[in-house]
Amino acid sequence: MPEFKSTLAAYLLLASPLTLAQDLQSQLSTFFSQRLEGFSDEVVVTLRSPATLLPSCEQPALSTPGNARLWGNLNVVARCGNEKRYLSVTVQASGNYVVAAGPITRGSTLSAQSVTLKHGRLDQLPPRTLLDLNQAQDAVSLRDVAAGQPLQLSMIRPSWRVKAGQRVQVIARGEGFSVNSEGQALNNAAVTQNARVRMPSGQVVSGEVNADGNILINL
Repeated sequence: MPEFKSTLAAYLLLASPLTLAQDLQSQLSTFFSQRLEGFSDEVVVTLRSPATLLPSCEQPALSTPGNARLWGNLNVVARCGNEKRYLSVTVQASGNYVVAAGPITRGSTLSAQSVTLKHGRLDQLPPRTLLDLNQAQDAVSLRDVAAGQPLQLSMIRPSWRVKAGQRVQVIARGEGFSVNSEGQALNNAAVTQNARVRMPSGQVVSGEVNADGNILINL
């Protein structure tokens, strides 16, 4: 009997970390599935940290840095009260991404016919690959792109609504008033980007470009 108890105790000691790891694996899968909702329709999470480095509580608070990517090899912070552990995980995610519908030449403006969506492994794509067709709409290609090639943010720029040297309308608005004036743009800018404008007085102001090409300043 003592031998049986010793064997049982040893088994429980081994089983406890295994159970904890399985529960944590399930929590991590839920954590990433929720954050990738709308981007990925299939998420597979593999916990790579050894059992000795796992958090001690059953329901740790999980988090990732705000600017961290959500797939590939990465670290997750697991907190149990004042205890903080860094977990190594691999996240496989499948979903839609943007590719060239046909050959795209450098300097051309993209249209709805220039790009299409393809389904595949997001974690195997180049960094900053576009996931939304709207990101490519009216953008200008900075390089030649082959048909079927994933589009990255570094390959395109927004179409300029305002160009340096152009005469533009500056609209300054405040509570109960609006003042219009004309100036000269000092930089290229797309819609919603900031443009610097030199006014007739020599003063330089900055405001947001709207769809009409006007520069809006909220006072």
